Order: sequence, then structure tokens, then C-alpha cells
Amino acid sequence: MDRRLLLGLIGGVALAALAAPAPAAAETVRIAHSTWVGYGPLYIARDKGFFKKHGVDVDLVVMEEPKDRFPAMLANKIDMIASTVDTAILYLKKPDDFRYVVAIDDSNGGDGIVAKKEIKTIADLKGKNVAFSEGSVSEFYLNVLLAKAGLKESDLKPVNMAAPEAGAAFVASKVDAAVTWEPWLSRGKKTDFGHLLVDSSTTPGLITDVIITTKDFVAKHAKATKGVVEAWNEAVAYARANPQEANVIMAKGVGGWLKDPKVFGETLEGIKFYGADDNKKFFGTKAKPGPLYQTVKEAIDVWSNHGKLQVKVKPENLIDYSFVNG
Repeated sequence: MDRRLLLGLIGGVALAALAAPAPAAAETVRIAHSTWVGYGPLYIARDKGFFKKHGVDVDLVVMEEPKDRFPAMLANKIDMIASTVDTAILYLKKPDDFRYVVAIDDSNGGDGIVAKKEIKTIADLKGKNVAFSEGSVSEFYLNVLLAKAGLKESDLKPVNMAAPEAGAAFVASKVDAAVTWEPWLSRGKKTDFGHLLVDSSTTPGLITDVIITTKDFVAKHAKATKGVVEAWNEAVAYARANPQEANVIMAKGVGGWLKDPKVFGETLEGIKFYGADDNKKFFGTKAKPGPLYQTVKEAIDVWSNHGKLQVKVKPENLIDYSFVNG
């Protein structure tokens, strides 16, 4: 080949390379969560490169308190939150502030009520000292069960305690019953005076974690939001196919009291992850809503009856169907 022609071709390739647009940088999305087993696949998505595969760089931030997470998101200091359906509703300033874009896990026996053996039904809680955390998913769960039994929270003698402290108080026989989670459910039913009254395996879809973002973030970053949802679904599929390796990754990532893969695995038995197919069924569509709609409605009803909502809101203000069934 003529040397001048070769040089011309090389120069043309170089100019074409310079003229070609650089690939778009992945968007950075900041996701806050507490220390909970249900959020483990976020770390699989990060460590296995699923987020980057779907065009997002994700910064995972541990923030234990909802009262810190939700104001931070509304102030644009974080972009998304992993939290329960009912908790988010308490922090709405406007009916359509938030969007639920994907469900991530469902309590499947990980939450429940331990009670003294003479308390055999939810109706038997009437007039009893019941420990639970006010303004939390425990209070929401308790109120749904009470309503089904024809009772109200005012029929009890409430004792306001965080869930672990409530469990510990029951084990020490300081209260008649406690709304709590593992490991306190197991410890409570092992006492010689107590038993497991009910757990969340009887109410599928009620205590559900979702990824929540703001209306403005979805409007401006729909592609990044879709990337987070797709990466989550891929991470759940990976966890199901590779449980042992997945538990190691998730335990290390979530850390805290769940840093031991054995403890993580044991705690994991009390929940169910939502993957792509689960989400399609749980969300449904705008024309034909799935079970999530009822869960949101029950949360609105409970917190409205307790006078804890700042605004009037409907499920359709919050559920975004487009990312799981778009």
C-alpha cells in the first residue's frame, strides 16, 4: 500500500475518533437505607457490576432513621430510599412528592407479635400492655391486625418502645405482648410463658419495602431510575441462583449486626425478595392495580385514623407502574 495513502487512512481514522461523541457518563444515584437483610441485593448489584451494566453509578448510604432519610431526599441530598410502604407516607409534604418504583422485599415471618400463652387471639390483646414502636411499621402492622379483629389501638395499653427493646421487654416479662422482629420473635416464643401469636407470613404483601424516589427525580432521571430497577431485578435473580455467594456479598455490604453470613442467612428466611416477575404481579398496572395498591391504601387509612398524615393522599399519587410494567 502507498505510504501516503496509509498515513491518510490513519489520519482519517484519528479524526473520526476525535469527532465521534464520547459515551455518556453513567449517572450517579444516591440510595439510602437502614441496616436490614432485605436491602442486601443492592450490594450484589453494586459489586457484580449490575448497576453499571444498566447505566448507573450507585452510592449506597446507610441512614438508620427515617426522620433523617426522607427530609434528606426532599432536600436533594440523596436520590432514593429503601423503606417500607407505610413509612414514606408519614413524610409527605404534598400528595405526590414520592414515587414507589420497585418493590424489593416482603416480610414473610420476619415480623410478628409474641404474647403470653393465655393470649390466644388478637382479640385477647384488649386491655393488655402491648409494646411497639409508635410511628413505625410495627404500629401499622398491629393496627391492620386489630382492625380485622374489630379492635382499635385505644383498646390496648400501648407501651412505646423500639422493636428490639419491645422484644427484650417481653422476654423479661415486663409486658403482655410485643410487636417485634427477629431475633426477638424466636427468643420470645422460647420463654416458658410466651408464644408466637402471629407473624407476617399470614399477611403477604403488607410489610413491604420499596425503592422510593421523588416525582422530580423520576421526571428528570427516568433512564437512571429504570437502570436501578433493572439492576435490582438482576441482583435478585443472581441471589436466587447463587445463594451462598450472594449471602457473603450481602452480609459484607449491609454490615452491622448482619455482617456474619450465617446470621444474614438465618434472618433472610423471614423475608422474600421481589424479582422482576414478582414486581409485575405486585404492582399490576394503572388500569388493573395489583396488591401494592391495597397495601398503600391500608397504610393511608391507618395513619389517617391516627392523625399522623400531613396531607390527604391516594395510592395513585404514589405508585409509578412504568418501571416494572412499562
